[in-house]
Amino acid sequence: MSTILIVDDEYLIADILGYALEDEGYMVVKASNGKKALEVLDRERPALVITDFMMPVMDGLEFAKAVRERPTSAHLPILLMSGAQGGIGRTKPELFAAVFDKPFDIEAVISKIREFVLPDSY
Repeated sequence: MSTILIVDDEYLIADILGYALEDEGYMVVKASNGKKALEVLDRERPALVITDFMMPVMDGLEFAKAVRERPTSAHLPILLMSGAQGGIGRTKPELFAAVFDKPFDIEAVISKIREFVLPDSY
């Protein structure tokens, strides 16, 4: 089963996105900030990461840079979801495969995820 890591300190957003992705056939793991996400990344080996920008401890930009620096995860597609910092993410295509502004269209997010990772139900 393909695993997706959701990194967001807003639990409601992470839960809504997680439930939608599970309904699509993905396994979902979550972390509330970039530092915790790096620990999950080592343990779970996700096929794709969705991250918020503004988070405590380690923000989405710092997290994406850390992911790219690791040989085992440098290839991972990272989708950025941000309420205010989407413009910054759009200037970093080497870090983010796609950028979505909050509030996001869940169908557009799922469609983009399918470009990178097929769920098991296919």
